[in-house]
Amino acid sequence: MIVATTPYLTGYQVTEVKGQVFGLVVRSRGFAGNFAAGLRSLVGGEIHEYTELLEDTRRQALDRMVQNATLMGANAVISMRFDSSEIGTSMSEIVAYGTAVVVMPGANAGQPVAE
Repeated sequence: MIVATTPYLTGYQVTEVKGQVFGLVVRSRGFAGNFAAGLRSLVGGEIHEYTELLEDTRRQALDRMVQNATLMGANAVISMRFDSSEIGTSMSEIVAYGTAVVVMPGANAGQPVAE
């Protein structure tokens, strides 16, 4: 599966647009992780517990998006983005989203998709 943040793929032609696709994950750091992160925030610097949590969550959201695009019959996702928000005081939501498409090498490759 090709995943790109651009609206087109150089060397490929979009032959079919399947539609919007996303992967959503909501995660919470456990009490011990929140406690350790709280202590670390007192001295400043990177809070590794949260960095690891968000990296893992983004990876999982991306995997879910790819899985959903595959179920739609796509072989690529273009214009992919991440978005995040907090739910309450201890949960983070990460969503990966984009446009699921079918692409193939083509003569008009590299041209933006007309909407």
